[in-house]
Amino acid sequence: MIKGKKVVATIQARMTSSRLPGKVLMDLVGRPVLAHMIERHRRSKFTDEVVVATTINKTDDPIIELCKKVNCPFYRGSENDVLSRVTEAVEKSNAEIVVQGMADSPLVDWRIVDHLVEMLVDGDYDYASNELEPSFPVGLDARAFLFSALKKSEEEAEEDMYREHAGFYIYKHPDIFKLVNWKAPKEMFWPDLRLTLDTEEDYKLIQSVYNELYSKNNDFSGEDIVNFLRKRPDLVAINAEVEQKIPSVKK
Repeated sequence: MIKGKKVVATIQARMTSSRLPGKVLMDLVGRPVLAHMIERHRRSKFTDEVVVATTINKTDDPIIELCKKVNCPFYRGSENDVLSRVTEAVEKSNAEIVVQGMADSPLVDWRIVDHLVEMLVDGDYDYASNELEPSFPVGLDARAFLFSALKKSEEEAEEDMYREHAGFYIYKHPDIFKLVNWKAPKEMFWPDLRLTLDTEEDYKLIQSVYNELYSKNNDFSGEDIVNFLRKRPDLVAINAEVEQKIPSVKK
């Protein structure tokens, strides 16, 4: 724990992604994407529990089977009201600090997550992120916020755009919530690098990263990824033309 506060990481996951259905169970070096994400979040020094927030749809039953296999708690809620799904999942876990994990971030780095949690607590903020001003590669973005702030947003947000994206209401109301952004250090500054999983091209790039780095160190860092790809423009080009579906902060 960090200063006696319980930290819970949620991973939003469902099988019916519009551009790449079933992506959370696609294979990376012999294991499903979601299994890697759970493992990478569990490495955090501050995260006490990882919870997968999926839907009540039968199509998401395979996600539940995976959670049971890797002994990861899960919560099933609304498909469209993601804000309520995540809030309910976290509330069930009695969290005070929430780390929001996404199904399209199989390269998430716990070191980045932990730095944001420290910023959140040390600065007495409601919301800490490294994406309020883009500087990190897309896919290494992370968010940590107080559960009290999430709960307040769940109670107040009415518009669909806020219900569809947990954390978005907090980010869009700096007049209500205290926000902080972490700008990437020079060696990590690469906002045009796409490391998120949303298309087949994305999968090919991420697969190449895992194939290169995982066998050498299964706890490879965001810095390891960037250093590797700076030497491989051929790999970076694989998904360079893919357009981000929505701004990453709105997921």
